[in-house]
Formats: sequence, C-alpha cells, structure tokens
Amino acid sequence: MDQNASTGFPLADGVGEWLSPSKALERFEPPSEMVLAAAVEEKRARYGFRISSLGILIKPGCNSEVLHKPDIWDLPGSSPWLLGLINLRSNLVPVFDLRQLFGLPQRDVAAPQLVLVLDQGDKAVGLLIDDFPKPLFDMSFLPGLPQLPEELQAHVRGGYMKGDGVWLEFDHESFFENLVRSEQ
Repeated sequence: MDQNASTGFPLADGVGEWLSPSKALERFEPPSEMVLAAAVEEKRARYGFRISSLGILIKPGCNSEVLHKPDIWDLPGSSPWLLGLINLRSNLVPVFDLRQLFGLPQRDVAAPQLVLVLDQGDKAVGLLIDDFPKPLFDMSFLPGLPQLPEELQAHVRGGYMKGDGVWLEFDHESFFENLVRSEQ
C-alpha cells in the first residue's frame, strides 16, 4: 500500500486519498511496549462497614468520613433510631442507629462510638457503625441476596461475597429519602 510521503500514513486505493477513520483503526497496530487500558484490570478497593451482622458497601465516589465519639444532640419527640444531630463544619447532620431501626442486637456499651458520615452538606447522614470501614478486594457477585430487614430490601441493589462475609450494595440516598417520607 502506498504511503503519504510527508506523513508516512497509508493512502486509500486512489493516490492522494486518505483511508476512512474506521479503515484506519482496523489497521492500527499498537507498539509492542504500549499497554492498553483494557488489557490491565485495575484493582480498586471498595470500602465496607458493619452494622451488627450486615456488611454494607460505601457507594463508589461517595464522600465519607468517620467521627470518633462526636457530640450527638437529642431531637425531642424523634424516633428512637434517630439519635439526634451532630454539627459537622457548620452543617447539621442527622445520626441514625440502624440496629434499632432493623431490630438487630444492640451493640456493646463498651464499644467505641463511631459515626460514619456519608455525603456532604444537606445530603449528609450519619450512621453508628461497629468498626472503621475496611478495603475489600476481589469480591464475588452474589446471584441472590440473603434475607434482609424489610426496611432495607428495596434499597439493596446487589450483593458480593468476600470470604464468608456478604457485602451489600446499599443505596443510602433512596433509603433515607424513603425514611424521611415515611416519618412525615
């Protein structure tokens, strides 16, 4: 095949004509030292936390932080699972005890009080968690989900196995929007 003298690119059948983009891409051969993105599977950790026996994954891209023993201010007349509010950088963040809401065993009183804050600003919510979130690699997709608390079922988009633990893909945004609607 003829090449353009100034660029070295192949010409189409007629002299001075370029190949169509799709034809040119069909003929492209990357240099042997070039690594294609599709050939390298990047291993990214997902972070998960536990609330009693529930393993919950933090949504990718969701801002999150853990607070140790924050001051939680009571909200008189609120449900027992709404523990109150914390002041996080001048934003009032509601803190929930999902153990109470889901009817799970209460945590040990001696356990450290950790609050995981998901999202920022007026979308931020806090959850009492058992331990710091941990990175999870190489999880296997679960074709079916285990029995879940009724309030949680509509907000779990899937599940994964890691060792003998199940980790749930939890849509916290829809869960808390639904919770607020049901309380009004």
